[in-house]
Amino acid sequence: MTIVEVLILLVIAAVCGFLAQMIAGYARGGLIVATVLGFIGALLGSWLARELSLPELFSIEVGGKSFPIIWSIIGATLFMVVIGMLTRRR
Repeated sequence: MTIVEVLILLVIAAVCGFLAQMIAGYARGGLIVATVLGFIGALLGSWLARELSLPELFSIEVGGKSFPIIWSIIGATLFMVVIGMLTRRR
């Protein structure tokens, strides 16, 4: 992978993480947290789709690697909801 491909993946992950934070209604941190959240969401969402035998709905291929956009947003949203439930003040 080239530097440009890595930067493209980082931007895509940041957008997915940001969308997940908006859907979950619980935003924490800034750009770096959103980027990490996008990658965690991609891992969690892809695993969930594989376990449930669901198709890959929409993905972008960068540098020979497929990045699942929809599953990344879904996985990151689920992750944010769980984190939000664990860390909210009562």
